[in-house]
Amino acid sequence: MKKTLLPLLAGVAFAAISGSAQAADCGDVTMAEMNWASAGVAAQVDKIILERGYGCSVELVSGDTVPTFTSMNEKGEPDIAPELWVNAFRDLLDQAAEEGSLVIAAEILTEGGVEGWWVPKYIADEHNIKTVSDALAKPELFPGGEDDSKGAFFGCPSGWACQTINSNLFNARDGEAAGFELVDPGSAAGLDGSIAKAFSREEGWLGYYWAPTAILGKYEMVLLDREVPHDKAEWDNCTVNPECESPKTNAWVKSEVFTVVTKEFSEKNAVAMDYLKGRQWDNQTVGKVLAWMDDEQGTNEDGAEYFIENFEDLWTQWVSPEVAEKIKG
Repeated sequence: MKKTLLPLLAGVAFAAISGSAQAADCGDVTMAEMNWASAGVAAQVDKIILERGYGCSVELVSGDTVPTFTSMNEKGEPDIAPELWVNAFRDLLDQAAEEGSLVIAAEILTEGGVEGWWVPKYIADEHNIKTVSDALAKPELFPGGEDDSKGAFFGCPSGWACQTINSNLFNARDGEAAGFELVDPGSAAGLDGSIAKAFSREEGWLGYYWAPTAILGKYEMVLLDREVPHDKAEWDNCTVNPECESPKTNAWVKSEVFTVVTKEFSEKNAVAMDYLKGRQWDNQTVGKVLAWMDDEQGTNEDGAEYFIENFEDLWTQWVSPEVAEKIKG
């Protein structure tokens, strides 16, 4: 009995000591759970992996883009912003990284945030539509407006910043002359509903949307080539200006989306940093998770558990086999 129990007890003791050491190595972690779906799920996925795989103790705090960046840069808290959209303050982030207050761990969205004009993939494939010009040349493929004799282009609802952008870009392309009317969907639900309606009828749809989102996770859409590069001067002076009288065609710039951590955290927590540097996912994957959450009315935590259960081939690439087994267990 003693010969049997001693090795067993020694093994249990070793495991307990190892677990404690690992928890001590990682320690307490504060992480921003941003107030939009993709970032909220990202924070919950990180919480699962860091706690179950690395023995961290993670506290999630509410966050938003600029307040979280400012707090991390000036106060050193929270430790981690899993999904920070940085285009609006990229110069300040670069300065903070150079001065040593913040560290960019990884580009969490491999494609970045994407905005533009989209059509259903079945329409694009059937009619060989790849560019904005291709779509505007065939208004008969895109019903949905009040005037049945014209094609419908769905812009942003009134009050959204992107309403001005889409209106200017529509006018720059002479959308009315091409046989289209610019449709205000009225709300986010109206915009989403117009896409769902088109897919239910297997009809065409042309309009503005962005990724990653639940809608683009649920419905397979193609982003149209705008055929011009992003012109920042034109964008700042006219594209976003509701008073611009002579807009020119332009393209959205890719939104860079990073995982950012404080310098202090990066130096004291190599265990978590190794994970965060290698953790990335694409918009299609995020969209599928968000679509499931939308269908099931799931929380961010539900979405994270769904991801862990259904995308094992992806997240196991972010961790060692030993850590993966702990998370699975």
